[in-house]
Formats: sequence, structure tokens, C-alpha cells
Amino acid sequence: MASRIVIRPREYHDSVRLMRASEAIRQEAGVREAMAMMATANNKKILDTSGLLTDEVKAANPDDLIIAVVAESEAEAENAISAAQDFLNQKVQSGQQTLIPRSIDAACATQPAINLACISVPGIYAYREVKRALELNLNVFLFSDNVSRADERKLKELAKEKNRLLMGPDCGTALINGIGLGFANAVRRGRVGLVAASGTGTQEISSLLDWLGCGVSQAIGTGGRDLQQDIGGLTMLQGLAMLAEDAETDVIVVTSKPPSPDIADTIVNFCAKLDKPVVINFVGQNSTGQNGNITFTSTLAQTALTAGRLIDPTCELPQLANATKDQFVQNAKAARGPSQRYLRGLYAGGTLCYEALFLLREQLGGIYSNLEHGAFELKDLFSSKEHTIIDLGDDAYTEGRAHPMIDPTLRNQRILQEAQDPEVAVLLLDLVIGYGAHENPAAQLAQTLVQAREIARADGRELPVIVTICGTKNDVQNYDQQAAQLRDADILVAGNNAEAVLLAGRYMETINV
Repeated sequence: MASRIVIRPREYHDSVRLMRASEAIRQEAGVREAMAMMATANNKKILDTSGLLTDEVKAANPDDLIIAVVAESEAEAENAISAAQDFLNQKVQSGQQTLIPRSIDAACATQPAINLACISVPGIYAYREVKRALELNLNVFLFSDNVSRADERKLKELAKEKNRLLMGPDCGTALINGIGLGFANAVRRGRVGLVAASGTGTQEISSLLDWLGCGVSQAIGTGGRDLQQDIGGLTMLQGLAMLAEDAETDVIVVTSKPPSPDIADTIVNFCAKLDKPVVINFVGQNSTGQNGNITFTSTLAQTALTAGRLIDPTCELPQLANATKDQFVQNAKAARGPSQRYLRGLYAGGTLCYEALFLLREQLGGIYSNLEHGAFELKDLFSSKEHTIIDLGDDAYTEGRAHPMIDPTLRNQRILQEAQDPEVAVLLLDLVIGYGAHENPAAQLAQTLVQAREIARADGRELPVIVTICGTKNDVQNYDQQAAQLRDADILVAGNNAEAVLLAGRYMETINV
């Protein structure tokens, strides 16, 4: 094998372009692995796990570009590097007749009817762009992360003053008047409105509502920190007021990553005054039952089903047959090796990861995670410990590279790494499809899982896997086609995240470790 590394100083490319470059290089003859990435600290750790952390790479700055190739020969490695540089030297072409405004002001001047700006720039520039958009009386969908809490608060106060909606920062998903923003799914229109401080929480609930035949009127994202104490739920309160007045919304759903207790109380008290039924799911809280017009739920799937039944009392969620679940547990237990005793969850969706973490705590005890703090905080993001569940979409993994929903390379590498650990008893994975996601993630995931099982079998072990797919049949990737590719590789596909998590937990309980 031959490796070749090139560093191009102070050359920035966005993460999606670098992903495309990496994919193109991997198609070159003889290439075993290829990565084009910015020289951030975490990307250097990724290169280290691949044996490519040279002294030159260690010395590179975060705004330097790294191109790394492993090929079967020196000539093939050199050819791949040349192909990568040719790809990155190409200028992005646009239609000759298309006028592309270079500022928000210019866009508004050419299209005065614009009332929404979608902003995705490096976080250090986001405040300026959002402030200007709000000053121009635009609503804002802010995909950018790494915006300070102080700036978020100031921008949301300005949005409230202007009677405009600021969805974000770090807002992954919204459905506005049937149009998906960010990572969203092809969901039918319906009578359920969502306000969510949770990207994949929105995707899971809205996709399941589509499965239930109910659909969504609006799904307003707030950004994941909106219900924290220092932000105060400003966007969620605005969104709730809007849905309360919306004639096309009959049922309101609230979901959030773990909120501040005081702000959660503020949201609940606000909802209690509304004239519409409200279903509330605060991930990590076990509150269930009904109180006035509010129903509390403990899982995303239960949230969708509860809201759906307020529209159609007969609707049912798709789920695995009991016999299928029983057979999975029996087969996995029978094939288990004596060293296999830990669960590993590798998630692309942050809220799905949170849900898995909280649902499994009672069954498994302590679980190490990058979402935890204190004793069970995962200190080394690139190495699992005992029971581990990680959010690979967290900022620490995505700085300088595409989100794993777009580029599954990092997650696929981690799967192969886990397969080499003789203590892994089961893998728990999500697959998120829809707008913005990889065009065919199941194909790569199935191929990776086949390799992972070969690694385990070479060591005398089997490797049980449970996957949950978040998406719909109308997504461009098509839920049914994605599920079929996984099932063809003998991978169990659960009906929703909670079902997958609880089945994994049930198996772990049966092996009594």
C-alpha cells in the first residue's frame, strides 16, 4: 500500500464540496481510502485512526486543506492526488443567464416579495447576516451553528421586536407551507402543527405522521438551544402563538431536546392557555398522561401516534411483528460469544441519539456518550467505552466536514472500528433520509455492515445490528427502497427509533450483563 498527503495552506472549501471531492477520488483506480478535509483538530484525529497523521499534518492550521490518499501503488496514489486537485481547482459553474445576488439587500431588491431568508454561513459571520435579514423584515431559517448564546439571544429579541420568526441557530429542519427547509422529509400536508427545538425529532414525528396518513400543517424549528435558560424559549413561544391562530392547524405538537426545567414550565403554562389540544414530548422526561388540553408523551413515536389519533382515532404505526422481534433476540443470544457484553449506538440524528440514551439508561445503567456530562461523558470522541451511544452529528464531529446525514464516511469508519471490538454485543444505528441527505445511504451502510460482520466472523463472533430509518415513501431516497437494501443484507429494520432502542435493550437484558 502507498499513502500520499498534500496540504494546501489557507484554502477553504465548504464541507459538501470536500465530500464530493472525497467521493470522486475514491472512484480512481487502486484507491482504498481518500479524504479531503480541513485541518481541524478532530479531522486530524480521523486521519490518526487511519494511520495518516504525519508531522506535516500535525503542524497544519485549521484553515489549511488536507488531501490524503491510500492506494495500492505509488503511481495510483499520485494519480488520485492529481485527480483531487483537478476537482478542487474547478470553478463552480452557474447558468449564464442566472443573476445571483451577492447580498441579502441585493436579493430583496431583485425580489421584493421575499419574506424568508435561509442562512448557512460559518458561525462567526451569521450574526451580521441574520441581523440584516431581520432589519429587512425577513423571517430567517438559520442553519449555521457555532453562534454564541449571547448573539442568539440578541437576534431572537430583535426577531420578536420585528414580529418575525428566527428559526435557529443550528436549526436543522422546518416545513413551512409544505416546503422543506434544511434536513426535512417529503411529508403530506395535514392538520398537525409542530414547534420543535429538535431537528431529527421533527423529522421522526413528521415522517411518522405521514405514515399515519395525518400529515403536517407547519413544522417550525427553533434551534436546539431555544429552551435553555439563557434563551428563554423565545422562538417556541412565537411559534406556538402562530399555530394557535392558524386555521389549518387542529393539533399542536411540541418537542425538544432536554430543556431547562424553568423554560419547560413556561412552555407548558403557555400551552395550557390555548384552545387547541397540545401533545408535548420533552426528550429525557418520563412525563405521560393528560392534563387539560395537554397530553405528555415519553417517545417520539408515541408523540406522533397521540397527535395522529386526535385526527384519526383508528390510525396505527407500522411496527415489527412480535415473532420477528422474538426471533431476533433468540438468534442473537444463541450466536453470542462470551466476551460480547456491550451495546454501541452510532447515530447521525442528535434527538434520536438523545432518545436512545434516555430510554436505555434504566436498563443498562451508565452509558458513555458525547451527550453526557459528568462521570459518563465520553472523553475520547473516537473511542468507545463499555456501553456507548454517540451523536456523530455533534459539532465536534462536523467542524470542517459534512454532517453524517450528507456524508456517512465517518460513521461507516466507526462501524468498522466497533466491529473489531470483541466486547460489542449489538450495534444500534439510525438512517435519516429526505431533503439534503445522502442520495442512497442504505447502499453504503449495507456494504459497510457486510464488511463489519466479516470482521467479526473472522474473530469467531456474530454482530447483531438493528437499524431505524427516519423518512417517508415519498422521499427522493424512498423509504421502501432503503429498507429493502438493508433487509437484503440481513439487517433488521425497526418501525421507529423507540422500537429499535427498546428491542436492543431487551436483547441486552436477556444476556444479563
